Amino acid sequence: MDKVSQATMTTGVINQAPPYCGYNLAESDPILLADLGGTGTNDSAREELIKFGEQCGAADALDLGRLANVNEPVLKTHDPYGRRLDIVEFHPSYHALMRRSFEAGLHSASVESMEPGGERAFYNRARKYFLMSQVEGGHLCPVTMTNASAMALTQAPELAKVWNERILSRKYDQRFRPASQKMGASLGMGMTEKQGGSDLRQIITRAEKVSDDTYVINGHKWFFSAPMCDAFLVLAKLEEGPTCFLVPRILESGEVNGLDFQRLKNKLGNKSNASSEVEFNNAVGFLVGEVGKGIKTILKMVTPTRVDCCIGSSALMRAAISRAVHHTSNRSAFGARLIEKPLMQRVLADMSLDMAASEALALKLSHCMDLEGEDSQAADFLRIITPAAKYWICKSAENVAAEAMECLGGNGYVEDHDMARIYREAPVNSIWEGSGNIMALDLLRAMHRTPDSFMNVLGMLEADLGPAGKVSVEVLQAAARTCLEDEGGARLLTEQLAITAAAAALKEVAPPAIANAFIETRMAGQWRSSYGMLDARYDAKGILEWLYPIK
Repeated sequence: MDKVSQATMTTGVINQAPPYCGYNLAESDPILLADLGGTGTNDSAREELIKFGEQCGAADALDLGRLANVNEPVLKTHDPYGRRLDIVEFHPSYHALMRRSFEAGLHSASVESMEPGGERAFYNRARKYFLMSQVEGGHLCPVTMTNASAMALTQAPELAKVWNERILSRKYDQRFRPASQKMGASLGMGMTEKQGGSDLRQIITRAEKVSDDTYVINGHKWFFSAPMCDAFLVLAKLEEGPTCFLVPRILESGEVNGLDFQRLKNKLGNKSNASSEVEFNNAVGFLVGEVGKGIKTILKMVTPTRVDCCIGSSALMRAAISRAVHHTSNRSAFGARLIEKPLMQRVLADMSLDMAASEALALKLSHCMDLEGEDSQAADFLRIITPAAKYWICKSAENVAAEAMECLGGNGYVEDHDMARIYREAPVNSIWEGSGNIMALDLLRAMHRTPDSFMNVLGMLEADLGPAGKVSVEVLQAAARTCLEDEGGARLLTEQLAITAAAAALKEVAPPAIANAFIETRMAGQWRSSYGMLDARYDAKGILEWLYPIK
């Protein structure tokens, strides 16, 4: 063997995929381009989406995501002389991602929707959020909360007038100074306490009135998200009950507000995002909404946040499968490319059906957010389907990420590849804004409070599904009747409802062969414990070619 051949054997790399980058993440996604509910004539929105898709698929953007997670945020509680600092230092890559998301308006659709020309603000924003979620998910936590906070601030018009103007700015400003001196603002939130968790009525953080709408807050928050935001929506207790407050990070006087950070959470994933634990030491807060009605006020944030969980999780699925398709398209085994092997095709296609239906449903929820105020059907759909969708989509992302990792084998398991980061990121949306049981209970609560809405949604699904609709709705009605007597059956109803809604959404944007494959394999009642269960009736290769057109 000559020296060149020997060197190739030991140092050369053969039969490996090139780095995953260079794809236009919008142009290669037919569901994203379907323009749900649109007229098909909004060329500027389409061009803007495709341009953003090119940016998000570029090597530099994907590398920013890697760097922001390798270089985790660091809490600086004190300066060298013992004075409290309470700042979090981020790697420049995090700030670069935040700038891109702010420039794209991912933080401001809730305010833009109230402005002239904002009729499709939520839907157009959701499509871009889907793209950025494939780049990096952690920095999108404060982006989501800023967007959702405007919904709660509608309960405090004077505060909203000031803060909405700051949110509308598409300038990300990381400087540590009063919000009035910055080019733009971000908002976080603090709800969860050690003893309460999801039971917000158990909070013990207390507020005391100082003047008309000004209070001081003392207590402890177990999870305090994105601690370097400019203000936070916080629950604290008054005699009348839990109440919502806007707590600035820095007061207009320039004095740092009384937020003493204890530590940053050492999380499984979501590493780029700083989640903190905080003590309130006479922190100044301003009343938002009615005294004693804080939970009702904060619920205004729940729907946009949960919809973002759906968008983000479906995007993680697409990110994971796209990498698996890329890998198997460039790697050969047993005489052919991996993606040409029937078994591999069926695994990839089977995962892709869940991804496609999840993406379609998440985007439909966003579309309904645009219509909520003027269309009772959209409002009913949003109220009933959102908790079910969050339940199923977020859980599906965990399974898809694991299976997609297997498609890469050992390459996917090592930290050098971003598949490991996608896998660790997947569980966060299942937990954020209510884990599985909370979603199931919220669905039951919505059914009890607005039974007409539930029945209206079932009627919509029956009509949208066509021949499969009648039987599907009968199954859901039977499951709903069972839940009236047995709360423990709520998960069964929740998952069945989500899958049915996802099937209907997929029919709106995908060819019949793909939508029918999902309906027949997900709604026929057969047991499925893993992916790759498609039989020869379904064109696995055709499914992949439609969902991942490689140009």
